[in-house]
Amino acid sequence: MKGRYLSLAASGAALCLTAVTLTGCGAIGGLTGDNEVTLRVVAADYGDNPQNSSEAYWKDLAAGFEKANPGTKVEVSVYSWSEVDAKVAEMVKAGKAPDIAQIGAYSDYAAAGKLYSAEELLSVKTEADFLGPLADAGKVKQVQYGMPFVSSTRLLFYNEKLLADAGVIGKDAKGWQPKSWADLEAAAKKLKAANVPTPFAVPLGREEAQAETMMWMLAGGGGYTDNEESYAIDSAPNVKALEFLRDKMVGQGLTGPVEPGKLDRQVAFDGFTKGEVGMLNGHPTLLKQAAAKGVKFGMVPLPTSDGSDQPAMGVADWVMAFKNGHRQQSGKFLDFLYQPKNVTAFTEKYDLLPATTSGYQAKQAATGGSSVQLKPFLAALPSSRLYPVGKKSWAGVSEDIKQNIGKTVQPGGQPAKVLEQIATAARASDPR
Repeated sequence: MKGRYLSLAASGAALCLTAVTLTGCGAIGGLTGDNEVTLRVVAADYGDNPQNSSEAYWKDLAAGFEKANPGTKVEVSVYSWSEVDAKVAEMVKAGKAPDIAQIGAYSDYAAAGKLYSAEELLSVKTEADFLGPLADAGKVKQVQYGMPFVSSTRLLFYNEKLLADAGVIGKDAKGWQPKSWADLEAAAKKLKAANVPTPFAVPLGREEAQAETMMWMLAGGGGYTDNEESYAIDSAPNVKALEFLRDKMVGQGLTGPVEPGKLDRQVAFDGFTKGEVGMLNGHPTLLKQAAAKGVKFGMVPLPTSDGSDQPAMGVADWVMAFKNGHRQQSGKFLDFLYQPKNVTAFTEKYDLLPATTSGYQAKQAATGGSSVQLKPFLAALPSSRLYPVGKKSWAGVSEDIKQNIGKTVQPGGQPAKVLEQIATAARASDPR
């Protein structure tokens, strides 16, 4: 969910695997002896440590597919979210695009004519099972090229004990309901006075700066695009959102010892599970991580600047198939990937939201375990706002945000100037 919607990354090195033997990552998918086809797949790692890396899921998936489809081998390379998009871009530039990629953006490759459409790949049943808003977000000029893999929405997590100890809530109180940014500022000040190392974590590092930024923009009444879906990155509400972070949060020492531009999301999550972070924006994967460490936490929508209702941010991560001459084999593999049992296996492992109707209905019906905690995330999904992933320029704009947005909240930072620079480049790359 480059939003990701969604995405926890811990491993820095690629994990290259097949269901049978390990092979070199640099091999090009093609025919291997006796007309056997090898599909090369690149995927993102959603694990937060080597023990729960996504490698195991893809290894099992590849083994199951190979057993059901003799003559087709599947070679998967799993990269951390901090590098997977760049790795695929390098492969494409070198003329060695993978057959299938599960990454954060698809539209630039679709616009360049490098991808098969969903209709060319999937069975009617699989194609029809995608949640409508996510399927629509996967379209370029009304043709779907991006297939949603998993989705998520975001909520504000808070450590109940830390807030109680700081006097923000009563010792036995639950259900804290901050309404505005002023409430967050007041709570963060109390946490600081109680010597909490990081009252409010604001991860604007490379891992997912574009998501953290969008959450604050939406909560301030802005967003990356306007109602006409034109870029509005430098709008007045967006400038004010970053000025709030610069002046009220960073400027008052409420965001901890690491400056936001150098703080990655997983590091912030780790701080929360260690009891060192009072509040932060998080997605469903934080549920399991916090529970595993015994952290008692609450979740609420991120308050808006003035207490008015604003949409939450939704994220989807994407699957795409490159035109490498293996359309039939890639389509079969994708139909297998989207079988309900395989969708459920992945979303359950990482506490993510499904991208399919069948998976969504199953999650809604669930009443036990972490599924209960997933209900507020599910409730926010239908009306959430996603990245402008249908724009071919989005991948470049997202990278620009990752590289530069942290500067806006530094002491003396200039949000208006930086956002204007990002917006000018975005509009130039996306003429309407």
